[in-house]
Order: sequence, then structure tokens, then C-alpha cells
Amino acid sequence: MSLSAYACEGGLDGRHRPATCFSPVIALDRQAGPGDAEGLWEDYETVLDLAARVGVAGLCLELSWARLEPRRGHRDESALERYRQVVDHARGRGLFVGVAAIDAAWPAWLGQEAWLMPWVVPVAVEYAHWLSSSISADSWSLFAERRRLTGGFLDDRAGPPWRSSAIEDERSAAHHLEAISQGARNGATTWVTSAVVELDDLSDAARLSTDEVHVRSLVRGVGPLASQRGLVARRDGEWMLVDDELPSELRRA
Repeated sequence: MSLSAYACEGGLDGRHRPATCFSPVIALDRQAGPGDAEGLWEDYETVLDLAARVGVAGLCLELSWARLEPRRGHRDESALERYRQVVDHARGRGLFVGVAAIDAAWPAWLGQEAWLMPWVVPVAVEYAHWLSSSISADSWSLFAERRRLTGGFLDDRAGPPWRSSAIEDERSAAHHLEAISQGARNGATTWVTSAVVELDDLSDAARLSTDEVHVRSLVRGVGPLASQRGLVARRDGEWMLVDDELPSELRRA
């Protein structure tokens, strides 16, 4: 299962809050933001306890770069410590924990067309090395969902930068993303390849040729990176399993 920080934590893209690449279109009322989302920033442990109790095999946490580095060169050590606590709690409950370093809500200071900019490559590589050396996880994915980072060039519904028919730009961005991948692999961390499927698309997972498949989502969340549905939801202040039966593919072996 996966948990999107942007869709589930809350506290991003609001006034006096860390801003992501979605902040301009949220301000222009073209896109609904996450707002307070599901409030997992303060409530991760409750959801992780439930996941462990129902037998979820593992979890991928898609961390928020915008929260960890709200301004270029300014890293929030308290946010890093909170993520450490979340990962340690999950591992303490017997969950296999993977971490995805870069999601599709990258920091606003990287720019709307971040992956076209050559200067972003060393910045992203250095960030990936810093993060992976600061948190102990069972596995590391560089990108939560790499296709989302270039999808906006070809499909104006996909996300930033909302450009149609920009095939050359998509290729250039893909080249820079590959350069980031290569640079990250030069560090001490072993990075796995991953793919993301929705909870309703588990039958397609077996055909994916990646090291890990992350199923969106343990919690559905809010905003442009929310999943179609979630396995766990909060009803009247209480967290509960939405489905009576946890799919066998998601259970511990």
C-alpha cells in the first residue's frame, strides 16, 4: 500500500504553509488543493496501527519534498524527525516500509517546469542522498510515480505544467529524470524501481516489470494526487477498514 503525503497529511499549499508546484493553479481556482486533507501529519500512528492489525504486508510512504525543504537550501529538521518517527513506528509494527523520495507535488521553488531545467538535476540528486542517509527504511524509490512528472507535457489533465503536444519537452524532461536516477545511484543507497496502481487495478500488477508495485492508497486523501479510493477511511472521527476483506495481494505472505 502507499500513502501520499500531499494528499493525506494536510498543511500544504495554504497560507503560510509550504508551497508545491500546484500552488499557482490552486490560487487561481483552477485546481482544488488538499487543504487539511485527512490530517495524517498528526495521526499517522493510528492508521499504521490499523494497517498492521489487518495484516497489510508493507507500506510505501511518499514523502513531501516541499515540507522537508520549503525553501531552497532551508531544510526543516522537525519535519525530517517526524518522518523518522513515522517510519520507525511502522517498522516497529512489523510493516515493511519503503520510502519514495520525490512525488508529483514537488516544491514550488523548483518551478512549474522543474524537470526541463538542467540545474534541477544536481539539486534533486543531493536531496535524494540527504534524505536516504537521514531515514532508515527497508527500501527506497526515487520517484513515487515517475510518469506523473512528465505527463503534463502531453495531457493537460495530468498536472503541471499543463502543456499539450509538447513531445520534445517530454523527452527532455525524461532525459533529466534519468540523469537524476543515475546520479542518485552513485550514492550509498540502493534504489528500487517501482510502479503505482490503483486499488481497483490489482489484477494488472502482475504484468508490471518493476521491483515493487505500490497500491494507491491506504487512505484516499484529497486534492490532485488523491487516489480513486482507499482501504482505510475516517468516519465520524474514527479510522476503520472500508472493505470487509483485505485483498489477498496486500496481505503478508
